[in-house]
Amino acid sequence: MRFSTPACLTLACGTLALLAACHAKPDEAKGGEKGKDGKKNNGPALVDVLIARPSSVSDSVEANGTVVANDFVELHPEVSGRLTLLNVQEGRRVTQGTIIARVNDADLRAQLQKTNAVLRVANLSVNRLEKLLKVQGVNQADYDLAVSQVASGQADAAYTQALIAKTVVRAPFTGVLGLRQVSPGAYVTPATIIATLQADNKLKVDFTLPEAYNALVKPGSKVTVNFGGSPPRRYQATVQALESQINQTTRNLTVRALLPGGAQVSPGTFARVQVPTGAARRSVVLPTNAIMPGDKSDQVVLVKNGKAKMQDVKTGDRQDDKIAVVSGLAAGDSVVTNGVLFTQPGKPVKVRKVK
Repeated sequence: MRFSTPACLTLACGTLALLAACHAKPDEAKGGEKGKDGKKNNGPALVDVLIARPSSVSDSVEANGTVVANDFVELHPEVSGRLTLLNVQEGRRVTQGTIIARVNDADLRAQLQKTNAVLRVANLSVNRLEKLLKVQGVNQADYDLAVSQVASGQADAAYTQALIAKTVVRAPFTGVLGLRQVSPGAYVTPATIIATLQADNKLKVDFTLPEAYNALVKPGSKVTVNFGGSPPRRYQATVQALESQINQTTRNLTVRALLPGGAQVSPGTFARVQVPTGAARRSVVLPTNAIMPGDKSDQVVLVKNGKAKMQDVKTGDRQDDKIAVVSGLAAGDSVVTNGVLFTQPGKPVKVRKVK
């Protein structure tokens, strides 16, 4: 069968078109995925930059600290026995002298009644002998013995009363009760913890400094205490006292600072304490998200001639979401603050915003 010339041309053109379509698909895949606007996403990374402007920043030393209550105590009974009263209102404020718990004291009260009965008889005997002594009806030795028996009975009564007082657990100062550790009716001993009590009217921060910085703190000096959370909190604390000697194992000195009244923190909270050195140096303040921590040094990304460049820097004080760069940057450097993770060394970048 013969094909006419137009039919041959049509078949040949269709074959060429099919081959071209097959070869076009791999080439299109190499170009990457398309964005919402239909354009390929293989362009330069979009970044925000900040122009480095060195300024005078006060230098300081940072130390780790812990918030402690002005007074803290574990409430223990002084005698063993069964609890007949337990008045622990967890998390509530109690005043000094409030009864927290009471141990069964029935046997001691019975002993006190017996001692008082003997004491009454001894007092009657002394009164009779005193009258007889005035008329020479009894010798002095008998009268002195009766007086000593009264004194002994009074001492026994006082001793029993002291034991009864030990069966009552009272709040030694005004503060906030912690969680209850025992139940009503439990048998307790002096080793049993009933609850904790801490005074929250004054809060302190204990922190340690290396011995090389001991001269930076003294009673009355000010330090800045930073707490994390949302929102972060910062307070000015006053150094109250220093440990009398340096720890021989860690070579650190423990320092105690008093937080201002109304500080919204709880005892045991971790704190970052900044101790000013009294010196100031030129630094560039950057947002913390511009810093990339490294094994040997921290790094930032600079924009040089439209391309990303990694730069080693030395960082200093950190405050909330800001950090000071003390070396590695020059005035006028363009530092990437947003889009750091999308940059690659030597690859082009596109600046979206300049600060």
